[in-house]
Amino acid sequence: MARRRALLVYPAMAAVLLFTLAPFAWVAVSSVLPEVAILTVPPQWFRYGIVLDNYRYIFTGAVPQSYQVGGQLRKMISEEVRQVPRAALNSGIVAFAVLLANWLLGAPAAYAYARLRFPGRTATFYFITLSRLIPTVALAVPYFLIVQRLGLLDRHLALIAVHTVLTLPFTILILTLYFRTIPPAIEESAQLDGATRSIILRRITIPLALPSLVGTGLFAFMLSYSEFLFALLVTTTAYSRTLPVTLASLASNPDVSWALLSAGATLAVLPVGLLLWPIWRFMVRGLIGGALG
Repeated sequence: MARRRALLVYPAMAAVLLFTLAPFAWVAVSSVLPEVAILTVPPQWFRYGIVLDNYRYIFTGAVPQSYQVGGQLRKMISEEVRQVPRAALNSGIVAFAVLLANWLLGAPAAYAYARLRFPGRTATFYFITLSRLIPTVALAVPYFLIVQRLGLLDRHLALIAVHTVLTLPFTILILTLYFRTIPPAIEESAQLDGATRSIILRRITIPLALPSLVGTGLFAFMLSYSEFLFALLVTTTAYSRTLPVTLASLASNPDVSWALLSAGATLAVLPVGLLLWPIWRFMVRGLIGGALG
């Protein structure tokens, strides 16, 4: 029975991994190849070796030698791909600010819902958590009008505020459930020693809930880093545009080089991959712990 299960499970896992990772592998390989190697049928990927000219063009503007020819390939050089580093910086700034906002606002709110009794506690908790069931598209126009009226178009602050509103309900839900798993006796002992609620939150509750706190923070970071719709509506210039919007404009350009587009996509994925890889287990454990609390 176990052998039959293995014969079914392992091929299925291999198929899922292949389906999931193959596109990323193709993009990563294409980013270090000249355009001609990608367009040749059948592919001749390793005939030209590893070429870093695509990345050099993104950061310095030096046109790769493989594009220094007449005909179709030369026109595929797009200046938009050089906006990727700036867009990645914008996405990182916004996402990191959203992460901090979720910690600063979500932790006290979750603690209040988990430990305090106040009028409207249940109603407001369900209102906040169920608000994420509203389709994002339905909120696009109202949020845009609010941002426009406040004069915050094309500013990072507008994206930070919108992304915080979108991610905060999840943070409050997970942290509230996690805080409820912490024995109240620990906090009661601290209260007998004269500790206030704020001290208990900072010195006892938050350290005990650190896995869930890190998990919700990283989840908010990822959602903000990859959010497209509001970034498209709120940002209007290349100076403040985020990475998803920049990559979308590249993908819709019929003249862009596949190699340059792959290099830009690789640069987009790399920061998140480096951030999550060493603490992936920590993040998953925190989210699951809060969800099961």
